[in-house]
Amino acid sequence: MELYLNDQLIQVDKFKEDTVNDLRKIWIEFRVTNEDYHDIATLLYEGTFDVRIPAKSLSFRGTIEEYSTSITNLYKKGNVGIYKLCLREVKK
Repeated sequence: MELYLNDQLIQVDKFKEDTVNDLRKIWIEFRVTNEDYHDIATLLYEGTFDVRIPAKSLSFRGTIEEYSTSITNLYKKGNVGIYKLCLREVKK
């Protein structure tokens, strides 16, 4: 599945969504290679994003509620980390 955080395309391996207090909440899991690490890390530091999921005709403003990675050293060539994010919709 394709997901966009701001205008950055992310290929999502796992996706779950829910609604909590009339606000969307999604959980995603995706792979990050050492080649993509810098761009993804820089993006995630922003913390709040325009979230678009074209296949579900879904878009909202979301902020990171939970974040984890399977590996911390993605500077080493060949390493691939699994990133897990929970994004919560923020009121406009």
